[in-house]
Amino acid sequence: MAVHARAAVVEVEGGGFVVGGVELDGPRGGEAVVRMVAVGVCHTDLGVAGGGLPFPLPGVLGHEGVGVVEEVGDGVGGVAVGDQVVLSFTSCGSCRNCRGGHPAYCATWLPLNLIGGRRADGTATLHRDGVPLGGHFFGQSSFAERALVDERALVKVDPDVPLTPLAPLGCGVQTGTGAVWNVLRPALGDTVVVLGAGAVGLCAVMAAALTPAARIVAVDRVAERLVLAQELGATHTVDTSGADLGEALAAITSGQGADGVVETTGNVGVLRSGVDALAARGTLVVVGAPPFGTEVALDVNGLLGGKRVVGLTLGDAETRTAVPALVDLVTSGRLPLHRLITTYPFADIDRAARDMAEGRVIKPVLVF
Repeated sequence: MAVHARAAVVEVEGGGFVVGGVELDGPRGGEAVVRMVAVGVCHTDLGVAGGGLPFPLPGVLGHEGVGVVEEVGDGVGGVAVGDQVVLSFTSCGSCRNCRGGHPAYCATWLPLNLIGGRRADGTATLHRDGVPLGGHFFGQSSFAERALVDERALVKVDPDVPLTPLAPLGCGVQTGTGAVWNVLRPALGDTVVVLGAGAVGLCAVMAAALTPAARIVAVDRVAERLVLAQELGATHTVDTSGADLGEALAAITSGQGADGVVETTGNVGVLRSGVDALAARGTLVVVGAPPFGTEVALDVNGLLGGKRVVGLTLGDAETRTAVPALVDLVTSGRLPLHRLITTYPFADIDRAARDMAEGRVIKPVLVF
């Protein structure tokens, strides 16, 4: 039986969000209906809404949801009606990478999460007046009062945990923390540089502060964000509105370069500067996603000192393991995620998206 809900629909590229009624399919096998409590707004949502990434429109985005399970389909055993859940990405569960604990590199990740807009069998999960809409975004499309969610995108959390502060865990927090913990893995005395002090970058700063890294350098053009980065664990900051990045990092590292760099901006010029600033055997993690097809030129000889450039999706996280651990860190205060969050009523999604795009807020979270 169809489920009715209000949702924020992107009608056309660059057209913003229009809140109105939609119909969700009832849950099939391996699916659940979740009543949304809150959902984070991510730059990926804005990129898709603006046409930077392909997705069938009109459609419903949203991929950092938290809520309560209202109905489950056949075969769903990991969650039950009434459970509190964090929503994250989906995956097939059967390919080599899924079986190996790396579902963010699922063989079907792109169509299942980012560009397909439908279930794996091609059927739509959302309709409006009988006409299919783009949906199934990250297996959830949670810019809606209710979401039809793949079971593999659901992680159960304790019933007494406040949900709203956990909304960004599904994407941004996993991405920033995973870049540090799963890829860089800083050793005692290392220098970690985070390029961009947005939500993902600041999560990387907080993650680095929980490692033995000696120097944690936050880089941005917004002074207020650099102040916050220091409060969250950065030992040094570089304001590139008035300083040369390469010169500043050389001074901080006594000319040795950075052991690890997290690039969150999606700017290829910044990425190139980060690679150039690496120490011998240093690693740069590419997190920021520019439009499809974007290329960057690198100094090949400069890589021969053992430098590595590694692409990353969603922190290479195995969500059933990562999300509960992150919940514990947030609720214990060791990962002060609340410092990044500004809440908005769901109806104000356009204002939240605009504030985020213009840099007024770091992580908008829509509350239902």
